[in-house]
Amino acid sequence: MGYVIVVSLPVILFILIVALAFYLLGRERGRSEVNRTQQHYGPPLPAPPPNQLQPPTHPDEEKPSHSHSQV
Repeated sequence: MGYVIVVSLPVILFILIVALAFYLLGRERGRSEVNRTQQHYGPPLPAPPPNQLQPPTHPDEEKPSHSHSQV
């Protein structure tokens, strides 16, 4: 029974120390991230207005003309 206490007590203390270290490092990293990034609150930007003009056609996509008459 004494062997179990001697082995498990250092392991429990080690786990507690590691957990405390991760907690402190994570808290410091989180605080530094807050200072780096800006938080944007409010409605999103409105969409751009729709284009009223026809989209430009590509020269290769012209409609076939009926200038060539078949005889």
